[in-house]
Amino acid sequence: MSIKPKLVLYQILSGTLGNALVFLRPEKARQLSENRIALVHRNKKNMSIPERLMRAALLNKLDKIQDYDTIAEQNRNFWINHSATELFSELEDTFNTDFIPHCTFIFELLKNELSNQPEEFNTIVEIGTGNGDVLNYLSSEFPNINHFIGIDLSQDQIELNNGKYKANKRLEFVASDALDWVRENGSDQTIFVTSRGVLEYFTEPRLQELFKVIHGLGKTIFIAIEPNGADHNFDTNPNSQLYGHEPSFSHNYPKLFKTAGFSLWHFSQKVWYKANDMQTFVGAKN
Repeated sequence: MSIKPKLVLYQILSGTLGNALVFLRPEKARQLSENRIALVHRNKKNMSIPERLMRAALLNKLDKIQDYDTIAEQNRNFWINHSATELFSELEDTFNTDFIPHCTFIFELLKNELSNQPEEFNTIVEIGTGNGDVLNYLSSEFPNINHFIGIDLSQDQIELNNGKYKANKRLEFVASDALDWVRENGSDQTIFVTSRGVLEYFTEPRLQELFKVIHGLGKTIFIAIEPNGADHNFDTNPNSQLYGHEPSFSHNYPKLFKTAGFSLWHFSQKVWYKANDMQTFVGAKN
């Protein structure tokens, strides 16, 4: 038997077992599927084999959502409540397994970009800072920058971060909507960063508005590390499209940055560890 038929057989058997377990253990199935985003992103390392089978069966049963505003509202409601802190905790190991080996190259490129800039940048703002690990890492990599601000929707997570990183006086964590914060507090000479799944929760019009507001601040740099659907061809489909079980939005980042007035100093993509997604890396400046 070739590899592909074996894979198909495995998927059929695992799907059958998963469906059976969902039927036999309805309370566990309810707990696993209590929140759509948590179900999608739940760390399988912390799950038993039966729970993994149930998770796969539940993912296949998720209703399709097509209304973009509904999707954005549901995603925002998740990230703003206490459940987000549990997910940040489960995904904490991805800082070492994904971010460090696969994403830090773009910050080495940023160092070169900054060396060619006549202006000095004094602030790094991370939108969607999560558990703060990335911002803390950046504070060690850019010793000449004095102020590092992490913005997140989750008040609970921000409080945890302020306790965890209280010894690092260069870090500040703020609970806020990113667009609201930039409008009220944004300034030039700032580097904005998103890391591995933040802008995907913005609708295209709201993301375009964010980029325009940041561009209007003056001299800024933006580094976006964001997932894209593997089937999203920017040439044949230049607009944003849905992807994933959550679902979230696969955006055409080069187009959106350029439309807002930025120029790109870096653009690349690589297959993400999820295999069915691409990780997109963008460096933009004005």
